[in-house]
Amino acid sequence: MDIEYHAIGIIHSPFTKTEGMPIQPVGASDVEGTIELLPQYEQGLKDLDGFSHIILLYHFHRCTAFTLLATPFMDSQPRGIFATRAPTRPNPIGLSVVELLKVDKHILHVQGLDVLDGTPLLDIKPYVPKFDQHPSTRVGWLQQTQANVHSTKADDRFA
Repeated sequence: MDIEYHAIGIIHSPFTKTEGMPIQPVGASDVEGTIELLPQYEQGLKDLDGFSHIILLYHFHRCTAFTLLATPFMDSQPRGIFATRAPTRPNPIGLSVVELLKVDKHILHVQGLDVLDGTPLLDIKPYVPKFDQHPSTRVGWLQQTQANVHSTKADDRFA
């Protein structure tokens, strides 16, 4: 089955290359950026400013191939791609939860952005803690390394 999506906007960030950038939003807590929604979608932003955080779904536009095993940034051994957040996926879709600072017409100002500049935006959803936050007791192979996410930076392994 073929599925086709179209970008609804562009994500603007200070990151022009993957090497050295944060690997998750919690490691980019002070990084600000903007989301430039295409003007025809501006009406869809009505009421979004009432939310403190939003979920961004985007296309990993620099990924040209996928692999079913990948060595993630926070590990030294290959893992199944679906047990990682690596970008080299069969459908290169990324997800980030960011703080929404301001809505200015069709421009969103956000903080906690861990996305490359120029990344195509596929969708925006409001973050709702009662819906989206689930206490977990198992985090798989990340159990030993998850505390390092704040300081772990990307290298060129997925470039």
